[in-house]
Amino acid sequence: MYIVLVYDINIEENSGQKVLRNTFKICKKYLHHIQNSVFEGEVTKVQLERLKSELQEYIRKDKDSVIVFKTRADRWLEKEFWAKEEDLTNNFL
Repeated sequence: MYIVLVYDINIEENSGQKVLRNTFKICKKYLHHIQNSVFEGEVTKVQLERLKSELQEYIRKDKDSVIVFKTRADRWLEKEFWAKEEDLTNNFL
């Protein structure tokens, strides 16, 4: 399945920077970094469950947010850039 993951980490708390850093590293293991707190990529159900499990160790349910948009494949997802276009996912041959 193809997913787009977006997160919002509250960094005003003492542990916020650590949560942000770990969230970024975990997402980068499974997905392509697109922009700030946005990742996308093809994952299996097992990989998605691992990603979720790893993130749950750090995400604070009362302060942070993670949203995952799922689709069957990237061909079902239309991407449109309205300003600076940096599509890092198209660098593959």
